[in-house]
Amino acid sequence: MRRSLIIAGALAGVVLLAGVLAVLYGLDRFEQPGPLEADTIVLVPRGAAVETISRRLRDEGVIDDPFIFRIGVWLSGATRDLQAGEYLFLIGTSMRDAMEVLRAGKPFTRRLTLPEGLSSAEAVVLINNAEALDGDAGGAPAEGSLLPETYHYIRGDSRADLVRRMQRSLDETLDDLWPNRKPGLPVKDKQEAMILASIVEKETGVPEERPLVASVFVNRLRAGMRLQSDPTVAYGITGGSGPLGRPLTRQDLQTPSPYNTYLNDGLPPGPISNPGRAAIEAVLNPAETDYLYFVASGNGGHAFAKTLAEHNRNVEQWRKARDAQN
Repeated sequence: MRRSLIIAGALAGVVLLAGVLAVLYGLDRFEQPGPLEADTIVLVPRGAAVETISRRLRDEGVIDDPFIFRIGVWLSGATRDLQAGEYLFLIGTSMRDAMEVLRAGKPFTRRLTLPEGLSSAEAVVLINNAEALDGDAGGAPAEGSLLPETYHYIRGDSRADLVRRMQRSLDETLDDLWPNRKPGLPVKDKQEAMILASIVEKETGVPEERPLVASVFVNRLRAGMRLQSDPTVAYGITGGSGPLGRPLTRQDLQTPSPYNTYLNDGLPPGPISNPGRAAIEAVLNPAETDYLYFVASGNGGHAFAKTLAEHNRNVEQWRKARDAQN
């Protein structure tokens, strides 16, 4: 009898030791770096139980043992704390780190950059094609009512809400810049400033040239000269639906349109693009110059001129550079 008790006690001790070793092994596995070889985004659906989550993490390569993950979550008292959403797991994420990511409930943040100079119709296409957003962006908002910059969002955010954020950003930017504008500008309100900024945005992609291009148009408006801006003519043809896709012709320049600044005095009736903050700043604080003309220089920028004779020489230089390239 005594011998049986000794044997039973020994077996119980072995079982207890094995249990302790198993727990220690599991805890060690729970803390060790996981198998993930590349940063991975995982979507945890709403209402998913820990068992479902553990399998999803295994299928995505974040963890390799769903059972140990579930036990670790249970021992950590986090069974009810894991939240649904889209999360980023980094290379080598441990099971504990994975649990903490889900526990913190900070979803993966995506980015959408609205480039400077897009029309509102082009912007809507970009937003509708952005992944992980919900709903439709709706019709194209008013031209020049969106601020180009990078916007952050999470899966499930509304496309229509993102459009409204872009509009609020533009309003806030104008409210910030308008009071500090240079005195005596030939724009009477924010809308006219946006019209001119949209033209400057389309005329040059060189950041340091924006104040110079703005000065040309400001000088022309002050002198009662027509703006003679090619992008306004192109907008009159396309209506902002997209790029014209071909060079302007002499006939284009002679075709009547409210946006043809070769035929009409002053500013066109509305913006022709969504200009960025830098273009708006350039219009509100243009460079102090006597320039009235500019033309492509052939090296990616523009050559500026004070007189028509000087401008014609620049045009001839541009034609030579163009012909040499061709």
